[in-house]
Amino acid sequence: MRQSARDNSDTSPVEAANPASRRNILSRSEDLLLCLVMTALILLPIVEILSRIFGTQGIAASTSIVQHLTLTIGMLGGAIAAREERLLSLSSLSNFLGESIKQKILIFSKATAATVCLLLFEASKDFLLTEKNGGNLLAYGIPIWVALTVIPAGFLLISIRLIWTSGSEWKFRTATILISSCFIWIIGSDWISPHLWFFPLLLLLFAATVLGAPIFAVFGGVTLLLLWQDNLPFAMIPLKHYSMVTSPTLSSVPLFALAGYFLAEGGASKRLLRVFQAVVGPFHGGTAIVTVLVCAFFTSFTGASGVTILALGGLLLPILVQSRYEEKTALGLVTTSASLGLLFPPCIPLILYAITASTVASHMGPSAATAAQLTMERMFLGGIGPGVLLVVLLAWWGVNRAPKEGSFSTKISGGEIATAIWIAKWEILLPVVALGTLFSGFATPVETAAVTALYAFVVEAFFYRDLNLREDIPRSMKECGLIIGGVLMILGLAMGFSNYLIFEQIPSRAVEWVTASIESPWVFLLALNFFLLLVGCILDIFSAIVVIVPIIIPLGIAYGIDPVHLGIIFLVNLEIGYLTPPIGMNLFLSSYRFKKTVPQVIQSIWPLFLVLLVGLLVITYLPFISTTLPLILD
Repeated sequence: MRQSARDNSDTSPVEAANPASRRNILSRSEDLLLCLVMTALILLPIVEILSRIFGTQGIAASTSIVQHLTLTIGMLGGAIAAREERLLSLSSLSNFLGESIKQKILIFSKATAATVCLLLFEASKDFLLTEKNGGNLLAYGIPIWVALTVIPAGFLLISIRLIWTSGSEWKFRTATILISSCFIWIIGSDWISPHLWFFPLLLLLFAATVLGAPIFAVFGGVTLLLLWQDNLPFAMIPLKHYSMVTSPTLSSVPLFALAGYFLAEGGASKRLLRVFQAVVGPFHGGTAIVTVLVCAFFTSFTGASGVTILALGGLLLPILVQSRYEEKTALGLVTTSASLGLLFPPCIPLILYAITASTVASHMGPSAATAAQLTMERMFLGGIGPGVLLVVLLAWWGVNRAPKEGSFSTKISGGEIATAIWIAKWEILLPVVALGTLFSGFATPVETAAVTALYAFVVEAFFYRDLNLREDIPRSMKECGLIIGGVLMILGLAMGFSNYLIFEQIPSRAVEWVTASIESPWVFLLALNFFLLLVGCILDIFSAIVVIVPIIIPLGIAYGIDPVHLGIIFLVNLEIGYLTPPIGMNLFLSSYRFKKTVPQVIQSIWPLFLVLLVGLLVITYLPFISTTLPLILD
């Protein structure tokens, strides 16, 4: 919902003394700061490009500043997500329970998450002190530790908000504080044996996860318990969180996502829908083809299929029903198509997979040299062929489900096509701008993402005038920062868990066990698909990338599987995971958007689920679909 813009000078002394008013001022200040940070994240890479064009000196340590701005977005966005009660979780079980039990569950899950945040706050202070003693500088004489203060500040603010949102009355918040204090006392007591309490606390954490605790708290909590059991310093977690979030190309994630949010907030959906309708709509089943194409386009930029369902569902479902599709068929097609864009550049999972896989492989020695050189560009190219295949399969299914008799015209209006394309020309050019800039070799991936975000902003705000600079742009930035902040929190803390697995040599043990049990690479790929489908049932795609990729990369190397091919197999499985209970996010978002029960949504998507499984097998056993374009690049 849009909020009215009200100048701070209108706030009366009585309002300023009111706690609710002070919270409102704090909220607006946070939103403003997030917008300023995201604006700087766009402008700094643009300045670097212009300085190269004109041969002038750029901003000192610009790359490092951009990386630390991304860190700020991660922590600040996470704090805003906690404020809005929109931290990503693995379960929505509490929504199906009565109010009384729901309140008790809320207290327990929030207390568990707050405990994790408070322990991470303490661990972050230790990490900050170490960096302060190191004396390293960020830029212009500013010590790095100053930029790192956002980590403990963020965890502390999130913990406070988790407690505050645990109930509308102080008795509920007090109960949350007491439970959290008990957990902290157990972990902090010298006389309590970690080995004795490890499994009971792990079971409680698992229960909190099932009851709706945020995903980042789950990974952070598991890692804290593992380190506690082994008597290792908790500061390892914020260290890995910092190294992950400030990795060289990760800053492209919020920038590409911001471009998608500008499109979603503007009128791009209607203009692009008109283009696809003009080109393929007149054919038999054309409405289904339009649905698949427009969903794939949008998701490739937003990086979140849920945004596509929420933004386009209200447009696409009525059109399909008006074209005499059964409502169940239409519901299944929209829900399934929303995840198709995950394989098309510049979608976020492609970027995150490239970063994680290359980081893991770089620590494995010469045998992993090919995987260590895996780049965003190669993953972008590798996803195009498989992405087109899945689009064709779903469109084919939609055409075959079209009513045999209906108001389908066989006439194509050249004038309508030309008009629609001309009106939407600036948005149609967006992929050309993004990929052209990236593959030109003139700009880095982060600079490419900044150009893309700036282009989307100019197009929607000035060319089409769909975005109001005072309200729509800040809201788009806040929404993007909120979602990306939650994602970066998950990635950073999941990296701490992955690092523990590597420290305990879990991936190498998995390689020994699997290679001793399975000889054929083809059988291994089949087993891998089964495993990843199960992973998709219980993990969201972002968590799975950080936790599972360090395990499958050594296996892929052992069986001689091309790293791009392995990555595409992984992402297709997790794409299908968006439709798989109990975690399948699209199932719940579709249920919410179209006011259907989750079982009704599941019933609508199962035929398309089978179609995607066929596509998965084709992609798995015909590797050239994934590897041809990257080989051309090489």
